Parts: sequence; C-alpha cells; structure tokens
Amino acid sequence: MAKGKVAVVGAGSWGTTVASLLAPRTATVLWARSPELSEAIRTEHENAVYLPGVRLPDALVATSDLAEAVAGAELVLMAVPSHGFREVLRDVVPHLGRTTPVVSLAKGVEGGTFRRMSEIVREESPGTPAGVLTGPNLAREVVAGQPAATVVAMTDEAIAREVQELLRTETFRVYTNPDLVGCETAGATKNVLAIAAGMIQGLGLGDSSLAALITRGLAELGRFCLALGGDPMTMAGLAGVGDLVATCTSRLSRNRMVGELLGQGRSLDDVLGDVRMVAEGVKTARPLLELAAAQDVEMPIGQQVTDVLEGVRSPAETIPALMLRSAKPEFQGLEGRGDRSRRGAAPGPA
Repeated sequence: MAKGKVAVVGAGSWGTTVASLLAPRTATVLWARSPELSEAIRTEHENAVYLPGVRLPDALVATSDLAEAVAGAELVLMAVPSHGFREVLRDVVPHLGRTTPVVSLAKGVEGGTFRRMSEIVREESPGTPAGVLTGPNLAREVVAGQPAATVVAMTDEAIAREVQELLRTETFRVYTNPDLVGCETAGATKNVLAIAAGMIQGLGLGDSSLAALITRGLAELGRFCLALGGDPMTMAGLAGVGDLVATCTSRLSRNRMVGELLGQGRSLDDVLGDVRMVAEGVKTARPLLELAAAQDVEMPIGQQVTDVLEGVRSPAETIPALMLRSAKPEFQGLEGRGDRSRRGAAPGPA
C-alpha cells in the first residue's frame, strides 16, 4: 500500500486524532456529517466540538460529502460509533475501491445482530479486507504527541503490515495482531467494564475496590473472548489488559465518566445529555450480555452494568450483588496444584 489518499469517516475526537496523525505524512480527508463542522476544520484547523483547543494540521482536508471523502482512497478508517456503523458503511461502499481495506476505529457490537464491525464490513462489502485499530488510546493524549501504542488487527497479515507502516509515527507505535476476533471483542467488552469502574469512583470507593473490579473484569473479558475464539495472548496485550486499564482509570475515558456520574446518583438520560461524545459501553452492554449468554459465558459485572443502565437497580445495589455471589476458587481447574509445589514440583500457572 503506497502512501496514497486515506479517508477517515467520522470526525469525533478519535477520528479527528487519527486523521491529524496521518495528514502530515499522506493525503488525508476527514468526513464530518455536519457541513458546519467540516467547514470549521478546513478553515480554522480546529475541531471545536470534539477537540477544542487542539490545532489540526493545515494539510488535513475535511468535507461533509462522503463520496468526495472516500473516492480514490487507498485506505478507509471508519471512526463511526457501532450503533451507526452499518448505516454509514452502506453509503461508503459504492465509492470504495475493489481492494481498499476498511479498518474500524469503533469498539462495540451491533445491537440485534451482535456483529463485530469487521463482520459488518464483510456482510456489506464482501471481499473487502477488514480490520480494527484498537488499544489504550485516549484521543487527547495521542493528539498531544504523548507516547502511545496501538494494534492493527487483520486476518491478512500483509495488509496489516502495510496499514501499520502508514499509521505509525515517532510517538504512536503500531503493532499488528492476526487475532481480529479477540481484539474486537476485548475492545467492546472493556467499555462496559469501564462504566463499572466509573461507578466505583462515583460511589466514593477506593483503589482496592477499583483494582478488584479491573482484575475480575479482565477475567470476565478473557472468558468471553476465548469463548468466541480469541487468542489468550491478546488478552494480555494492548487490546486486552492495556485498553482495560486505560479506560477504567483515566478521567479522559467517556465510559468511565458515564459510570462515575451514575455512581453519584444522576440518571442515565441526564448523564448522556451532558456527555457530548459517544460512550460506546452504553449501547453495547445489552447486546454484549446477550451474546455472552448465547455462548454460555457468565458476565456478572456486565450484568450489573446492564441492570443499572436499564434502571433495574441503582449503582449502590450492584456492590452487594457482586460481593455476595457464591464463593469459588480464583482460577478454575487449579485446585490441588499447591500440593505439587510442596513436593518440589513446579506450581501450576496462576
């Protein structure tokens, strides 16, 4: 893939950030649904709606014409939330080149169908190389040039390496991973878990509670990803534990912010009215839980988050619901292995 035109579809904070990384290095067009926003980005070099105060590269072109943005692109990056992904993609497809890769920047699953974004690409545009860009990436920090790392996950490793080379900069390190299922599933799940982490903070609980939530959340994420065919190594990497920690602990995380405000007693409608940017975990919680149930995977934290979002219980009621669950070993299947270590054998994995 030569350094040709790249189209970034979606001018939220992350789409704008990725476009700003690309623009100094290759022709980049950013599509915004709003003509007023695209005009402001093009003339004032600022996305005052989603990244106020950040100067964008002069070379970055913005448009509200989707055909203009996508036509002739050698790579399309879809920075559209999961609940609107299919609709926008359908408008993109007629302007795609036959071999143009489509890489999702969204972290969620589609309600009703439970499809990951790469699956939607394959359904709407058969034969199009599909992938995801995911990892512990907070837009404000990345656009400011703080060192960060991310993962391009695609089943076609040759194309993944080409996308890797196109996206990497001196401060943005890009890895590849063939585990598209694991990377996408981890990205969707961690957003729901981040809402739970925010509720912990909003309830005034401390770091011990937060650490327990993150650790058990990782176990939950791991069970789910493995059931869907993900690679265990992905859970230990940037798309797994890396993204989970960043999203659960950072005050820049939208999902964590939603949870924190809910934990403080505010209603979901009130919170979403204040949080201008999309918090993917809100839309993803229910379909994720239903997909897990279909795989016979238990997700107690995901269940509690869904209950809060749907008004079944308050954030304060989730704590006893989790703490009073039946007692069990931390790691299933390791019972009795301690005896072997006392006999001099190596202890089992933990």
